[in-house]
Amino acid sequence: MAVDVRPVVRVRRTRADVAAFMFDPANDMRWTGGITSSVPARPGLLVTGAKVERTARFLGRSFTYRYVVTKHEPDRLVELQVERPFPMTVRYELADVEGGTEVAIHATGRPGWFFRWATPLLAKQVHKNISADLDRLRRCLET
Repeated sequence: MAVDVRPVVRVRRTRADVAAFMFDPANDMRWTGGITSSVPARPGLLVTGAKVERTARFLGRSFTYRYVVTKHEPDRLVELQVERPFPMTVRYELADVEGGTEVAIHATGRPGWFFRWATPLLAKQVHKNISADLDRLRRCLET
C-alpha cells in the first residue's frame, strides 16, 4: 500500500512571489512544521541537483534526512526525492488561478517495514501535516 496525498491551498500572491519564498530553503523553518533545522548544500533557490539536509520530528521521532531536487521548472515546480522517514517523492506544484496562485504539495511513497503496517494512518498524518504547512505558507505570504 502506498501513501499518495495532494493537499492544495490558494495563496493571494503571484506565482513568482510564491515560488521565490517556497523554493528557497532559507524559508523552510518559517512554513514547514516539525523542521528544527534546514541546511542547503549551497544557498539560493532550489534547482535540479540541489541538496538540503533537514532535521525534523515526525510521529514522535527525531531524524535527519537529505532531499535532492530531481526536477525543477522555474516558478512552477520543484520535485524532491526524500529517503526518510520513508522513501517518497514530494512535488511542490504552483499554478495561476484567479486572484493568486494554487499551491499543491503532492507526496507519494511506499513506507518500509517500520511504517508499512500503519500506512492508512500514516497517509492521514502526512496529509494533515502538509495541509498545516500549506496554511502556514499562505499566512506567511498573505500577511
